[in-house]
Amino acid sequence: MIGGILKKWCAENDMEISDKQVSEFEVYAEMLVERNKKINLTAITEPKDIAVKHFIDSISLLKHADIKTGASLIDIGTGAGFPGIPIKIMRKDINLTMLDSLNKRLLFLDDVCTALDISSELVHARAEELGQKEEYREKYDVCVSRAVASLPELCEYCIPYVKVGGMFLAMKGSDGESELNNSYNAINVLGGKTGDILSLSLPDESRRTIIVVDKVKPTPTKYPRRSVKINKNPL
Repeated sequence: MIGGILKKWCAENDMEISDKQVSEFEVYAEMLVERNKKINLTAITEPKDIAVKHFIDSISLLKHADIKTGASLIDIGTGAGFPGIPIKIMRKDINLTMLDSLNKRLLFLDDVCTALDISSELVHARAEELGQKEEYREKYDVCVSRAVASLPELCEYCIPYVKVGGMFLAMKGSDGESELNNSYNAINVLGGKTGDILSLSLPDESRRTIIVVDKVKPTPTKYPRRSVKINKNPL
């Protein structure tokens, strides 16, 4: 079922997917459902829903955002690996880093990467702390995040990772544009500039918004702040 749904969507959206990639998605889904019995990874466990709400939702980013060959990409708050692993399955050339604050999730992701022969860097850390470290700060062409926080807060967690000339891609639901209305100050303060606002529908007709923030100048060194300040007083 998962393979058929993915092939149909990719064909309709001019995206190539090989039998090997389909097999990798199916293995990933099986591992997700099995490990979810032991640790809380996702509330979505039906094959059709996994295909649409996790896999297609993740790879839709590749249809709507121009990610250059060999780009370095960090997935902030990756959870069960979304959108990072689906993107990597489709684009092996991307240099992937996945960050999460819960080590149990990263152990699962390590098993998935091993099973699929995927290369990635897995980082156990809090986003606001790692974003202050020189080896990660402003080192990435692309930062992505999906279903982590409201956009003003998410900008402060994510934009510091993006190098000048790179971009932050915020994956949001149907209310993404309304969140953006409260985020212009944060984007500007953190060195970003609002780019494209992309609206799309998944096969189940749910609406998604991808907000592109271009990094046009360095982020001031005081950001990101501690999480309590980010949450209490968003920019």
